[in-house]
Amino acid sequence: MHRALITGGTSGIGAAFARAFAARGTALVLVARDPRRLEETAATVRREHGVEVEILAADLSDRAEQQRVADRLESATDPVDVFVNNAGFSVRASLLDEDISQHDLGFEVMIRAVLKLGGAAGRGMAARGRGWIINVGSVSALVTQNNYSAIKAWVGNYSESLGVQLAGTGVNVTALMPGWVRTEFHERAGIKGSSIPGPLWLDADFLVEQCLRDVARGKPVSVPSLRWKLIAAVLRTTPRGVVARLSALLSHRRNRER
Repeated sequence: MHRALITGGTSGIGAAFARAFAARGTALVLVARDPRRLEETAATVRREHGVEVEILAADLSDRAEQQRVADRLESATDPVDVFVNNAGFSVRASLLDEDISQHDLGFEVMIRAVLKLGGAAGRGMAARGRGWIINVGSVSALVTQNNYSAIKAWVGNYSESLGVQLAGTGVNVTALMPGWVRTEFHERAGIKGSSIPGPLWLDADFLVEQCLRDVARGKPVSVPSLRWKLIAAVLRTTPRGVVARLSALLSHRRNRER
């Protein structure tokens, strides 16, 4: 039996991964901060799909709790075959703010925890000669809006670097780079999304199915949907000065929606 560990597995993209793997008969380890929501999600998945679901309540901004999840990823008991490094949130604080607490939190959850857990998963899987790691980044890594863009740029580079280091071990690494997805993420960030054209929004379940197809093909980067593939390709080849102006325009529109 395959087993997938998903951080941020009770909502948004993480919950969509949980549904997708459960539908395939894959046992789950769901990681999130809220024990009550973990129990509710686990009960729903067990009832609808009949798979084994283990829950692990952990706040990934806490290094001791990062270690608990890392230990689970390296455990030889009921080993994890697929790791989805998904937990995250929007960091909208200004880069000029004197108070950098929001940035510190973002670094802990979306950089240090990603590094810590990805390494643990890679070691455990390499020892068994098989496994899949999916690191959830963002197309926002290709623009220069804020620290969230910078963090997700790190995630993308890290993911490809991890894949290089794990080459030949039987462990594959894919960076998922979604565009705008209809989840709780934007609501929690205070982003209404009214200025975002409807066709640019993606359904989370569709996104995950596209990603898993790319994972099965061994692709190091997955950008689901043709429209976002085209947007990502344009952003990668656009002069940086133009990207900066576009980023300023996007930031201005976001600020008006707050």
